[in-house]
Amino acid sequence: MGPLRHRHSCVNCPLLAYTSRRHVHLCHRAGRCPEFPSECQVNPVVLDRRQLTVSPPDYTNSAMRNLLTKAGLIGSVSVAFGSMWWSQQKTESGPVTSNATPDSAHASSASLYELKLVQVLFRHGARTPLRSIPEVMEAQWVPTLLEAPPHTHINYVVTDLEGGPQPPAPLEDNYRRNILSGGTFPGQLTKVGMQQLYELGERLRKTYIEETPFLSPTFIPTEVYVRSTNIVRTIESARCLIAGLFQQKQKDIVSILTTEAESEILYPNYHGCKLLKVLLSPRWAEVSTLPGIAADLQSILSALGIEAHQHVDFILIRDDMVARETHGLPSPPVLSSWRNTVEERAVDMICHLYEPSRREKLQLSVGALFHVLLDNIEKKLEGSSAEANRKLFLYSAHDTTLIPCLMALEIFDMKWPPYAADVTLELHQNRKTGDTFVKVSYMGQDQLIPGCSGVYCPLQEFKQVVSTYTLTSELYHSRCTSTGEQAEP
Repeated sequence: MGPLRHRHSCVNCPLLAYTSRRHVHLCHRAGRCPEFPSECQVNPVVLDRRQLTVSPPDYTNSAMRNLLTKAGLIGSVSVAFGSMWWSQQKTESGPVTSNATPDSAHASSASLYELKLVQVLFRHGARTPLRSIPEVMEAQWVPTLLEAPPHTHINYVVTDLEGGPQPPAPLEDNYRRNILSGGTFPGQLTKVGMQQLYELGERLRKTYIEETPFLSPTFIPTEVYVRSTNIVRTIESARCLIAGLFQQKQKDIVSILTTEAESEILYPNYHGCKLLKVLLSPRWAEVSTLPGIAADLQSILSALGIEAHQHVDFILIRDDMVARETHGLPSPPVLSSWRNTVEERAVDMICHLYEPSRREKLQLSVGALFHVLLDNIEKKLEGSSAEANRKLFLYSAHDTTLIPCLMALEIFDMKWPPYAADVTLELHQNRKTGDTFVKVSYMGQDQLIPGCSGVYCPLQEFKQVVSTYTLTSELYHSRCTSTGEQAEP
């Protein structure tokens, strides 16, 4: 059976005798460690990152060498655990190269490795639901929920990618054709969501300004690039993050760049990419009829008193449920006993969309975005363009952006990304050798990417990992238009 998508610790693993490090991995449903099934009993624990040791194990010990040889671990321990990932604090360990061990002392590591570039892809903050659930007690989404806190205000302008006027926003227009009970539009960023993004900005400030003097304490346009989908909630989320990051201090107006809906790459573009629509439409049509999902859906709809013809699914139920919970608004009492099922089935639905033909669907969903992220890294290293002066790229997007990104990186934990979740890519360079590394974190937790020899992933290894899904702009558009018209999903 497939691996459980949560962290466990081997409490009886032979590696512990040699590494003094908890052996963390994606366990199997059988409850055994996939590397040492006969020796290791898997027990769920909360992994405290402070319990991890950063001293490299002694591979010269003969017993250790025999054990690692048996497990196929000689060369680089982390490479062998393709299905394993753990968190390490940036201050605890430097990049791992094939010819050097990381220095466990923060001061030494900081002096050896230079942070060159940071890219943050984040979900917008809490919002009003995208749609009301019919025939269910409606929450009152009143306008006062949308009032912006004064500390989230900045001086900003929304433009197209070239600095021209903001493009039309048909998706936003669609939201504003409906009004929720209470008088607000669907999908609007709330005061709670604004505060969430402000706090994300504060977290980035602590990391990249206070603890490490990487960014200027005041917003400077040449240092920071801000792009958002052309939807009000993501634009406002970017605004609030900037306010938190720079504490409303700016030397110039903040430009938030957007593009036309047809050419958007910051989410899987079902309308702009015909082939993606062709591939996903039949999966959307059948997902609610799958045996397990259909049975649970019928039960919860019956409990809520919703007729089958209303076309309600678990993703819609979850969206409304989480929005209410986040804002302290009442939900139908029956939902409390169904909460975990709703969460699990919503994720099951999304995962079903990307199977089969997983690679092709992920390519069309995030391939062009991955290309942009890699291109930013290349331009930074070349130092031959205007982008070479950039230190921070911010991309304000959606849960439907983060999920396929996490899938492609093989770090999706089978949990729906919460409001204000972020994926951060850091580019580091060895001051002596010039070697470069990429470190990926998700919601502040460092990730070991399968295919990388360490949390600090050598750039060539990282490129190899994402090359499976990366598409140049030309190839993306060519692939997207390689099919004819199709029915609406």
